[in-house]
Amino acid sequence: MILLQVGDQVVYPMHGAGEIAGVEECEIMGQVKQYFILQLPVGDIRIMIPTDNADGIGLRQISPPEKIEQVSEVLLEEPERPLGSWNKRFHNNLNRLKTGDILEVAAVIRNLILQDKRKRISGGEKRLLELARQIFVSEISFALGLSTEGAEAWMMDRLDRNHR
Repeated sequence: MILLQVGDQVVYPMHGAGEIAGVEECEIMGQVKQYFILQLPVGDIRIMIPTDNADGIGLRQISPPEKIEQVSEVLLEEPERPLGSWNKRFHNNLNRLKTGDILEVAAVIRNLILQDKRKRISGGEKRLLELARQIFVSEISFALGLSTEGAEAWMMDRLDRNHR
């Protein structure tokens, strides 16, 4: 169980990284609960997360520097060979994103971007890639103290080296 407070930078699986902007009490269906207010910089989105279920939904701290080194290695690794139909690959990649693990997100991005360079990916996979990029870039920007453009450039630098 992680202890979170206002100002903490966290990752919310399938949404990306943001900062806990506050804690509010709300009554929903006759029940009063406390909620973390998560402010996501991408799209300027605010999300309310029940404080008593933050662990259950996978809310976690931003990855530490040693994990970011592993992320860089994942982006430089040989992409996995695409197996099965695009639909099967889509669901497999979606499940990887749902884990909230930055290493899994990096692998999905690496595989889809490099696959798209060789042979066009489907429209569904393109939308999934865009979501993965948003999640990834938001966390990398917080973890490395970069702008979203700087985090995108950091990611593409590694993928370009991989592609060569």
